[in-house]
Amino acid sequence: MPRASCGPAASVTEPVTLITGTSKGIGRALAEHFASRGHTVIGCSRQACDWTAANYTHRPLDVADEKAVTALFAEIRRTHHRLDNLINNAAVASMNHSLLTPVSVVDSVLRTNVTGLFLFCREAGKMMRTTGGRIVNFTSVAHPLRLEGEAAYAASKAAVESMTRILARELGPMGITVNALGPTPVATDLIRGISPEKIGKIMESQAIRRMGTMQDVIHVVEFFLDRRSDFVTGQVVYLGGVS
Repeated sequence: MPRASCGPAASVTEPVTLITGTSKGIGRALAEHFASRGHTVIGCSRQACDWTAANYTHRPLDVADEKAVTALFAEIRRTHHRLDNLINNAAVASMNHSLLTPVSVVDSVLRTNVTGLFLFCREAGKMMRTTGGRIVNFTSVAHPLRLEGEAAYAASKAAVESMTRILARELGPMGITVNALGPTPVATDLIRGISPEKIGKIMESQAIRRMGTMQDVIHVVEFFLDRRSDFVTGQVVYLGGVS
């Protein structure tokens, strides 16, 4: 498997932030944003990264590959000696009627969206338990809206929300907050296959009837990562007024 160095060790004042699924979409936008804000950002995805940014290094891996994940965290520990923030953005979606969905697709969705997220939370918790930290997990409005054709995906995000709330209780005494963010549709590859009619129905279910933007997402993630947000944990925030 290709490997990339995690770069030079961060200074004491630079937050060390790990983001999954950074090759494109929301993950890339988050990586570029926090790198521009002075964070030392480590990103990962299945694909090699075709973009660069200051303070950013990339590691190609499968988030559900336990051996690769533990090796990544060992490298971060050796190079940076700590981890301040984890943003679990990596996800895959299945948009098909349940009767037409192969079990291999369900396995793939759960492996990435649930197993992979759990592995990163577990290893981040081990690194943060003496220093505290922030974990932000990505869920989806597909769960509360019970979107047809997304049974496996919505179920995986329901698991993410349950895990978020339980981890918040388990890790809270260690000074680690765990929260989740569920964006309304944002123009990324993940929603490219959704019909305009379905997007329209999702908009109608929102209090604010528009598509989400990268800045909408970044704003909430910044709030969760803020050191002053140390009393905010176990929360799930859906954008657009979905409930």
